[in-house]
Amino acid sequence: MFQQKFLQYQMHNQNHRYFIHKISDLLTIGKGQTGLLNRIVYFHTILFFPRNISLTNNINPTIMARRIVGIHERLPILESVPLSFQHLTAMFGATILVPILLGVDPAIALLMNGFGTLLYSWITKGGIPAYLGSSFAFIAPAMLIISTYGGFNHAQSGFIFFGLFFVAISFVVKYWGIRWIDIVMPPAVMGAVVAIIGLELAPVAAQQAGLAPWPSAVGQVVAPFAVSPNVLLVSMFTLCVGIIGTVMFRGFMQVIPILIAVIAGYFMALILGMVDTEVIRNAHWFALPKFHAPVYDLNAIIIIAPACIVVLAEHISHLIVTGKITESDLMENPGLHRSLLGDGVSNILSGFTGSPPNTTYGENIGVMAITRVYSVWVIRGAALLAIAFSVIGKVSAAISTIPAPVMGGITMLLYGVIAVQGFRMFVEQKVDFSKNSNMVLGAITFVVGVSGASISIGTVQLKGMAFAAIVGVILSLIFWGLGKAGWMNKEA
Repeated sequence: MFQQKFLQYQMHNQNHRYFIHKISDLLTIGKGQTGLLNRIVYFHTILFFPRNISLTNNINPTIMARRIVGIHERLPILESVPLSFQHLTAMFGATILVPILLGVDPAIALLMNGFGTLLYSWITKGGIPAYLGSSFAFIAPAMLIISTYGGFNHAQSGFIFFGLFFVAISFVVKYWGIRWIDIVMPPAVMGAVVAIIGLELAPVAAQQAGLAPWPSAVGQVVAPFAVSPNVLLVSMFTLCVGIIGTVMFRGFMQVIPILIAVIAGYFMALILGMVDTEVIRNAHWFALPKFHAPVYDLNAIIIIAPACIVVLAEHISHLIVTGKITESDLMENPGLHRSLLGDGVSNILSGFTGSPPNTTYGENIGVMAITRVYSVWVIRGAALLAIAFSVIGKVSAAISTIPAPVMGGITMLLYGVIAVQGFRMFVEQKVDFSKNSNMVLGAITFVVGVSGASISIGTVQLKGMAFAAIVGVILSLIFWGLGKAGWMNKEA
């Protein structure tokens, strides 16, 4: 009895030391990442699923460590399907949210996310368990293009450019590494740009939630703004469920608070008669997604281009975090260059078919952290399930009937979180704002991005995040040159 108690105490001690060690790791992994759940879920995994460490070489503890499924391990089909469905559920809410906000068929996003993930897995030689979902970084510039230059198909040319950019950068990274990113867009600029993405979108969330009037044309006579009780009830209910889920849910539920909030808000709207169920009844069970051909537009490419650097930093951070979780050096094998190439080719394909751009998803990294199942075959299974769901017409129809107040409620949380991620970059990257150069970079980038400032170059109008990012990059390069020349003062 004494020996058993002593072993339990010793195991607790070693798990406690491991926990403290991992908290130290947690503070350093994934610098610069913008995924909401990467750290939260990783922290949860450490806290509730501590790794069991062998106490001595001679004693076999009675409590066995949970099985770890390796990257290349292939599970039986009956085990793989539910695990793949978990990944589908984790990414579903965020992935369908982006096309809904951009006014395109969510089914095309599911289809191309699935094909893109399979393509990515093939290009990386099955060495990186990553799922590609719709990227939030392009919402603001895409909305500007849609409202100003003729529609979503014009934005597609910018998305194709993004894919080509990643393909080109994959060769740059292969031969010259990634240190140049800190010169082009240092953390003081990167954090500000990411924050602006969320802040720029915040008014749209408030309008959808029924808390602010929609913009009207100049000279248009509109009725005084009045809050609709039903709209406000649905949006605030959805927001509350999202907040409660984010801070209180545990286990796998912690990975899908967005999806749960949208479903809860949808049912509230259904009860209040705000959902057109006729659309669902009339939809066919089998229906192909709506494809859109791109329209070449240089304006769109110029507006989309600044966001590419932001997504590049996010991609690198996600790969670092995935490597930490799987205890593999994915940056070297199969390599960051292969990961960027796979993502780039996937986005070129998405741009030609009418899908929003893809990026590696923090939600799916969170699922792997919780389950400790890192198998790329499980990720491929999730991709196949996404493809299957994309051709179920009634699912697509149900998604299209999600009322605006539901989207407004959940995006009030999401857009705020995106903004906070920018501020968190300052902390994680230890940006020293006592240095004049960092202070100026952050200050000018913020003011340009949130003030409504704009500039027209020919037929291209730059404003918001795109304008801020370009100004930040130009200032960064100037400061780098001045520093190399030794012309900066000591406080810079």
